[in-house]
Amino acid sequence: MRLSTKGRYSVRAMLDLALHSGQGPIMAKDISGRQRISTRYLEQLFIPLRAAGLVRGIPGARGGFVLARPPAEVRLSEIIQATEGSLAPVDCVDEPRACPQSDVCAARDVWLEMKQASDKVLESMTLQDLADRQREKSPKRA
Repeated sequence: MRLSTKGRYSVRAMLDLALHSGQGPIMAKDISGRQRISTRYLEQLFIPLRAAGLVRGIPGARGGFVLARPPAEVRLSEIIQATEGSLAPVDCVDEPRACPQSDVCAARDVWLEMKQASDKVLESMTLQDLADRQREKSPKRA
């Protein structure tokens, strides 16, 4: 299992919003500069995040993006789900009917355990947790 650029960059963008939470709307170009993500790509990333109710866009000259909820209430699993969908390494994990051998396949059991482990980690971690970790790693940049 491997996260795409879309998932990784979405987490970075959301982390940036969490680190600047309470400072009003954050412009995409500012996030872009800090995170080294093209502004055009970043704006595309915010589409599914907005649809999932994780961020809000504020229009106008002083507009930008803000978290829709406090960082402590946003789980990494929500971000990944909004941008990547399921993290199942194979189709039969989420849809057993995808393979006629699903009910007798020992490998599927391993793939299912992999998905459950990654889901557990992402569900247990909030944006606030990630922001706290980031501040510990680079106190003068956060």
